[in-house]
Amino acid sequence: MTDLKTIEGKFDAQGLTVAIAACRFNDFIVDRLVGGAVDYLVRNGAAKENLTLVRIPGAFEMPLVAKKLAASGKYDAVICLGAVIRGATPHFEFVSGEAAKGIAQAMMETNVPIGFGILTTDTLEQAIERAGSKAGNKGVEAASATLEMVRVMEQI
Repeated sequence: MTDLKTIEGKFDAQGLTVAIAACRFNDFIVDRLVGGAVDYLVRNGAAKENLTLVRIPGAFEMPLVAKKLAASGKYDAVICLGAVIRGATPHFEFVSGEAAKGIAQAMMETNVPIGFGILTTDTLEQAIERAGSKAGNKGVEAASATLEMVRVMEQI
């Protein structure tokens, strides 16, 4: 495989403008995701003044905001952060499914990398674990994947 030309993303955020769309719903979890994403981007060369935080009500509203940010031409990437925690009704499935589908559609329509950092958990404890404790910080993972996609897309 070494004789193949390889395209891979570099984890360098220098010079990039990134919008972070973050849900207000479950903000005690989402704020930890935002902190992780911002810290990761800055540690990898992003200037804080090139990062924009956009607060929105919840995950269901995320696709519209993600598409608007991506289509604006102001950002090299968008990172979507939120937390949908299962309850006693089917509301969880509707919200999480539509958020995922809509964000993917926004990315395909705009050709701008959009990171998916919306937790979909069964319990509050699982959300806490994924927002910076036992299971790491999914905000960091979303920022990392988004940054890698920006750099891959530049090479294609």
